[in-house]
Amino acid sequence: METITDNQKVRTVKKLEKMFGHIDYKNPPELCPVRDVMSVASDQWSILILLWLGYFPLLRFNKLKKYVYGISNKVLSQRLKVLEADGYIARKAYPEVPIRVEYSLTDFGQSYVEKLLELAEWMHDNSPKVLANREKFGLL
Repeated sequence: METITDNQKVRTVKKLEKMFGHIDYKNPPELCPVRDVMSVASDQWSILILLWLGYFPLLRFNKLKKYVYGISNKVLSQRLKVLEADGYIARKAYPEVPIRVEYSLTDFGQSYVEKLLELAEWMHDNSPKVLANREKFGLL
């Protein structure tokens, strides 16, 4: 099991200080970049969409719907539009009948998926600890 060093703790505190140290808590900013960006790209559906597009470089709507199990057509369509507007994915429509639309990650989206994978690996490695803690609290 990996332990956190004092140097790692200091680096973390400095990063958090840089991110939040300038904020006046009595008059918070209208736009919080962390909250604004995170809310779009970190909900369960967006993460799954991005991870599947990281695994398969090109997917059509129905394939994405199949892989992102449980998502409705409406929610998938909404999430794809937002992810495209924010620059995470690219959408290419072909003038065919019926129309064929393909989705892929942009370079920006690919860089985000690389960070998501680090977090996903951490979660995978630590899920036994979380499950054991839940059991201790009677949540399982």
